Amino acid sequence: MSVSDSINSSLIQNWGDKVILVVEDVDTNKIFFDAALRKTKATILWAKDGKEAIDLFRDNVVDLVLMDLQLPIMDGYTATREIKVINADIPVIAQTAHVMSGEREKCMEAGCDDYLAKPIRLQILMDTLSKYLNK
Repeated sequence: MSVSDSINSSLIQNWGDKVILVVEDVDTNKIFFDAALRKTKATILWAKDGKEAIDLFRDNVVDLVLMDLQLPIMDGYTATREIKVINADIPVIAQTAHVMSGEREKCMEAGCDDYLAKPIRLQILMDTLSKYLNK
C-alpha cells in the first residue's frame, strides 16, 4: 500500500452508526467540520457553547465529542469535566487555536482524551477520529 493509498483510506470512513457532538462557535470552523464529516455518514450534533454541549450530551447517545475550548457561556474545559462526570468513557477531543506550552496538559487535566491544534488538517482530524471510532 502506497502512502497516498493509506492517506486516502483514512479519509474514507463509514460511521453511519456513530454520533459526533461538535462543539464550535465559529462559523468557518463549522463549515470545515461539516465538509470533513459529511462523507462519513455520521450523525453530527452541533453546540455553540459549553452549556448547550452538556444539554445535547445528556439528551442523546454520543460516541465522540469534538470540543472547542474557547467558547461563550461555558468554556470547553468546564464542559468537558461535566461530560466526563456523566460518562467517563466518552472520548473528548479538544480543538483549540491556543497552542501555547501547557495547553495540552491543561486539556488532559480537564479530561480530554486527545488534542487537535487549529488550523486542523483534514488528515490529522480523520486519523484522530479513527483512533476512537474504529474500535
